[in-house]
Amino acid sequence: MFAHRSESEGTRFVVNPKKIQSWNELFAPSGPARLPRFAEISPADFRPAFTEAMAEHRAEIDAITADPAEPTFENTVIALERAGRLLGDVASAFFTLSGAHTNDDLQAVEREVSPLLSRHGSAISLDPRLFARIDALHEDRHGLDLEPQALRLLEKLHRGFLRSGARLEGAARERFADLNARLAELGTRFSQNVLADERAYARAVTADEMVGLPAFLVSAMEDAATERGLSGHVVTLSRSIVVPFLTYSPRRELRAEVFAAWTRRGENEGAHDNRPVIAEILQLRAEKARFLGYPNFASYKLDDTMAKTPDAVRALLTRVWERARERAVADAAVLSRFAREDGDNAPFAPADWRFRAEARRRAEFAIDETALKSYFQLEPMIEAAFDVAGRLFGLRFEPIPDPQAWHPDVRAWRVLDPDGTERGTFLGDYFARASKRSGAWMSALRSQSGIDGGERPVIYNVCNFAKPARGQPALLSVDDARTLFHEFGHALHGLLSDVTYPSLAGTAVSRDFVELPSQLYEHWLMTPDVLAAHARHAETGEPLPQALADKLHAARTFDAGFDTVEFTSSALVDLLLHTDGEAPADPMEREREILAQIGMPAEIVMRHRSPHFAHIFSGDGYSSGYYSYMWSEVLDADAFEAFEETGDVFDQDTAERLRRNVYAAGNSDDPALLYERFRGRAPDPDALMRKRGLAA
Repeated sequence: MFAHRSESEGTRFVVNPKKIQSWNELFAPSGPARLPRFAEISPADFRPAFTEAMAEHRAEIDAITADPAEPTFENTVIALERAGRLLGDVASAFFTLSGAHTNDDLQAVEREVSPLLSRHGSAISLDPRLFARIDALHEDRHGLDLEPQALRLLEKLHRGFLRSGARLEGAARERFADLNARLAELGTRFSQNVLADERAYARAVTADEMVGLPAFLVSAMEDAATERGLSGHVVTLSRSIVVPFLTYSPRRELRAEVFAAWTRRGENEGAHDNRPVIAEILQLRAEKARFLGYPNFASYKLDDTMAKTPDAVRALLTRVWERARERAVADAAVLSRFAREDGDNAPFAPADWRFRAEARRRAEFAIDETALKSYFQLEPMIEAAFDVAGRLFGLRFEPIPDPQAWHPDVRAWRVLDPDGTERGTFLGDYFARASKRSGAWMSALRSQSGIDGGERPVIYNVCNFAKPARGQPALLSVDDARTLFHEFGHALHGLLSDVTYPSLAGTAVSRDFVELPSQLYEHWLMTPDVLAAHARHAETGEPLPQALADKLHAARTFDAGFDTVEFTSSALVDLLLHTDGEAPADPMEREREILAQIGMPAEIVMRHRSPHFAHIFSGDGYSSGYYSYMWSEVLDADAFEAFEETGDVFDQDTAERLRRNVYAAGNSDDPALLYERFRGRAPDPDALMRKRGLAA
């Protein structure tokens, strides 16, 4: 079943009878890159396309429930797997555009479509006839002689219907559908409000104010101004510009101004204020959890994860928090002293941290981030990610010229197995632009499937790197390069998927396991072989000097206290906002209370403050689940140690176990069992502390 569905009855969409016969042709994969025909799709097409697709899907569901035959795995479960193909194609194309290349017309469609898709999904998951068939099969599941993956699918399907309110009746059933529709509407509003604040901010910077800024940043600021039809240079709230600006600008007052704008996204009075949106989202989520018999929303969300309970998550976060806070407080004192020695006697503030930390890093490790970027060019880093995939899994990547994707900057590759068999398509959309939401992500236009002759996946990565001036190479920070490897790890999870049923394919796993393939992949970036082959100077072509590589490794855990406090405070706020049985009347005051209770250092702010915390409020995918990056970090640290223990980070036996039990396995079994099959044991929780340099 496709995740984005809504009810077609009563919509305001108008079907275009001349085009309705071509929706499959327009949205299904076609051409060498196997993409929808983006060049031919207009925002106005989506309304009628969604209407037809939802109606078609509803008819497929009705055919299943009207079948007079007794329910079987084939006529019910497999029939559900086959249903909704057109809807999946339309929604995939639409949400690709709404995230990576949106405009006012698409945003208007998104506001209208989101609640309708939710109602469509609710109409299916709350259909008593459909659930009766699934429930009967589940009751007799051990007598159906199902192979393990089929049994897993049936159990996951049944559990999913229960978690979607299948046993609710009467008014409760109707209210539950209303809750889901309203939450979908609010999530869309939240996301669009953040994007509006990001697009609206373009602070002009004078020549005097650019003194001290590195050339790559000056170039990116000029490009950002040009994109907005402005002259000169501007600071925007794109992470690829704002973070280096805060790192290198020597002007304290200007840093404070920019930092305030960045950290107050979604928290400004007016039409784009997300504070009332958050309050309503939390209220409705708490009500939804009570309908399903859970004491709070966090308990509902975590019940279907590896962590299982809020207490288990809080135990992990608290253990890490205590050591990270101690380190961060000590570092704050050092940075404050650095500032005073530099003649800055003002109170040390969060807007100062990155600037002073960079100065400390240069002093202690003699690492110049500006010079370092010349060794991390985008093109070689893409090749590095491909090279690692080849050495670990035997994959090859062939460029697809002019893929006709959603934007001219998007590139595509045909992915081949060692024997030359085509495995799928990979696309990369790497540069920031005003039409793209911030952050980085992986998604699928088509997921892998093994039924009905099989389906090759079409997977894409979206990043927000600063676009260079014409004719110049795109230079990445080490963090940017890690982001590229991280998202490509997710892409490999989708590309290497090898399961029978599409609902179990690729990244369709619990949130606290899904980050394992991505975070693990980051480790290979800094290995000596990869640096020697791909970290080469943009002008001279010389490889990264070994002395500089050694300094990078020595500085690996530099500022770990800051990084960990930034993240863990966000994860704790997320968890505790959703652990309250009654939603807080004032979420911002509750955020302040939580930070005070945990002893948040005054010199650091959350990585994502609630009004722009898109992970948890643009939808509920990571709600109560932001911790999952850290949970997965326990797994990724322990998993990479498995390679290190062999003496070869490309050890083929270990790589084969990793491919079979993690990257290819999807949701074909319990994640804990999959990990143990790879590692031969449960993960060592202390591996996380060793990786972050926080071990006692």
